[in-house]
Amino acid sequence: MLSSMTDETPPAYLAALDRFETLPTAVALRARITDLLAVPAGGGVVDVGCGAGRAVDELAAAGLAPCGVDADPAMVRIARSRYGHDFRVADATALPLADASVAGYRAEKVFHELPDPGAALAEAYRVVVPGGRAVLASQDWDLIGVAADDVAATRAKVHALADRLPGGSVARRFPELLARNGFGDVRVVASAGVFTGYEMVEPVLTALAGGDDGWLAEQRRRSAEGTLLVVVPLLVAVGVRR
Repeated sequence: MLSSMTDETPPAYLAALDRFETLPTAVALRARITDLLAVPAGGGVVDVGCGAGRAVDELAAAGLAPCGVDADPAMVRIARSRYGHDFRVADATALPLADASVAGYRAEKVFHELPDPGAALAEAYRVVVPGGRAVLASQDWDLIGVAADDVAATRAKVHALADRLPGGSVARRFPELLARNGFGDVRVVASAGVFTGYEMVEPVLTALAGGDDGWLAEQRRRSAEGTLLVVVPLLVAVGVRR
C-alpha cells in the first residue's frame, strides 16, 4: 500500500488499509516475517513503518515485546488508540532505541518510501543485537502487472509511478543493502499479490493512473466485468547482524 504520510489520515485510506491487511496473503506474509525473525519468547522487536499497528499487536500476542515506529503521527495515534502497545513517532534513520536493544527488526512495505534506505539499515544494525535478524518486505513497484487495453501506456504508467517513489525498485536491492550494512547470511524469498477486485487495489490504481480518468474508468469496468487483474511482486529478505 502507498502511505498517506499526512497529519490526518483519510478514512478511505484507512479503510482500504484495513481491508488489505485482512487478506489471507497479507496475514500469511506477516506470519512469514515473524517466523523469519526467529526472536525468542519475550524478545524485543521493532516494527519500522508500523502503520495502524496490526503487526505489532500480533507480535505481542505471540509473546514478544514489540515497539512500533512510524513517521506519520496520525498513524501512530490510530495505532495507540486501537492497541495500546509501545508506538512512537520517529524516522527510520533515527530510531528512539538504545544500541543493541532489540532482537529483531521488521520493515514491511515501507522501504519504497525512504529516500535513504542505506541509512535506515545502518540504524537497524545499531539497534539489533549481534546475531539478531532484520527482515525487509516490499513491493517492486517497477514490476507491477496490470491488465489493460493499452499495454504500452500501462507499462509507462507503472514505470512512472516507480520513478515518482523514493525507492520504487528498492526491493531488488535488499541483498546488497543488507550486506553493505553489516548483515550476513542474507536470504530472499519472493511472492506476488494477485488482485481481481477494484476495491482492494484502488489506492494503487489511482496512483498509477496519474490523473488519467479514462484509464481508471477502464479498470473499474474490468472489475465489474470480472476481467481486472493486478499482480504486485513482493520480495522478502532476511539478514543476520554480524
